[in-house]
Amino acid sequence: MHKQKYNNLLAIIVSIASLLLGWKLLAVVLDNPALPGPLPAFATFFQELTRDLWRHFIISSYRVLVSLVISLAIAIPLGMVLGREAKLDRYVAPVLYLVYPVPKIVFLPVLMVLLGIGDISKITLITLVVFFQILVPIRDAARGINAAVINSIKSLGARQWDIYKHVVWPAVLPEVLTSLRIASGTSIAILFFSETIVSREGLGYYLLDAWSRYAFQEMFAGIIAMGLLGFVIYMILDYLEHRLCPWKYL
Repeated sequence: MHKQKYNNLLAIIVSIASLLLGWKLLAVVLDNPALPGPLPAFATFFQELTRDLWRHFIISSYRVLVSLVISLAIAIPLGMVLGREAKLDRYVAPVLYLVYPVPKIVFLPVLMVLLGIGDISKITLITLVVFFQILVPIRDAARGINAAVINSIKSLGARQWDIYKHVVWPAVLPEVLTSLRIASGTSIAILFFSETIVSREGLGYYLLDAWSRYAFQEMFAGIIAMGLLGFVIYMILDYLEHRLCPWKYL
């Protein structure tokens, strides 16, 4: 177990070191102020953290995490039900197929008019986007459960609630974590767009403000903060997957 942890830590260190080395080489080759090297960028990052960057980081983290929690709370039960209840799915599926491909970012102006330019419109937009990315895989995973497994549980006297609790939920759980991993990356991208439009706070605003002032090192400090936000979310999801789906690592 300790050896496995050591190997995982070593892999993370080697991976990040390779990224920084590639970044440094590219900065040296281009020799352009628009692409500072990793050392001055990280130095600016730590300086900015003690000033105002930490506040933008907290605000963006709050918006992403709340959006993911709301999306999960709605998409998980709905996806499980749609995947197992064919009659209901028959009526809902056409709506899904119509709405899912529409780029939800186009609704940002409408949301800002209806909900204002604060947290609510941004959280709603991110929730709209990632909700479908979580819902569709869960619905498909629930639908793909072997009927023989369901019938064997029913023959033992299981009620509908027992089927959802002991069969459907464990079957869709890996898909929940995988879709959440994909959705977290999307949520940060949508966050950037929403915070660059009529906003005075958040990492997206911080990045755009630094860009408009040609403060490239500060801009990269914001990019590092955004990457750190995604990294923390991915590490949390990896931890949850190890705890909730131990059979995947046997």
